[in-house]
Amino acid sequence: MTEEINQHLPAAYNDIDAATKLAGFTMASDILTCSLLRTLAASKPEGKFLELGTGSGLSTSWILDGMDNDSTLLSIDNDPVFLKIAGDHLGHDDRLSLLLADGGEWMGENWYQKFDYIFADTWHGKYLLLNEALSMLKKGGLYIIDDMLPQPNWPDGHAEKAQHLIATLEAREDLLLTKQVWATGIIVAVKK
Repeated sequence: MTEEINQHLPAAYNDIDAATKLAGFTMASDILTCSLLRTLAASKPEGKFLELGTGSGLSTSWILDGMDNDSTLLSIDNDPVFLKIAGDHLGHDDRLSLLLADGGEWMGENWYQKFDYIFADTWHGKYLLLNEALSMLKKGGLYIIDDMLPQPNWPDGHAEKAQHLIATLEAREDLLLTKQVWATGIIVAVKK
C-alpha cells in the first residue's frame, strides 16, 4: 500500500490548483488531507457542512466530491481574491454557498446553526473561537483540522499554539478524537 491517490480527482481540482499557484496562494490543504476530507464527507449523507477558510477552493472541491446531492456546504473566507478562484470553478454547484466574511464575525452572528461536519482550516474555529465552533457541531458530527505538524510557513511561537490546541482538544470530554501523524498532521474529532 502507498499514499498515492488512485481514484479520480475532483473535476475542478487541476484548474483550481493551477489558478492557486498563479495567484501565489501557498497555504492550500495538501492532496492527502483533501482525499481524507472527501472520504469523511461521504459518511454524512444529507449533511450540513461548514468549511472555515475556503482559500482558493482546493479542499472545497474535495469535500463537494464526497458529498451526496442532498448535502449542503457553506464555505467562508475573508479574502476576495482567493474566494473568487473558488467561485469561478465551483460556483455552479447548487450545494455550495461561498461567503466572503470574517469567520469570527460570522460565527458570532450564527452561533445557533448546527453542522454535521466542520473543517476548520483557518484561525477562527481552530485557534480562535474553538468553543464556539464545537458548539455548532451536531452530536455525531465531525470536526477536522490539519497543519498540526510543524510547517515551514509557521511563524515563531506557532508550535506552542498548536501544542496548546492539541492539549485542549484532548482534555474535552465531549469529543472522541484521533491524531494522525500523517500528511500535514490531522485531527479528526467526533462530538459525543
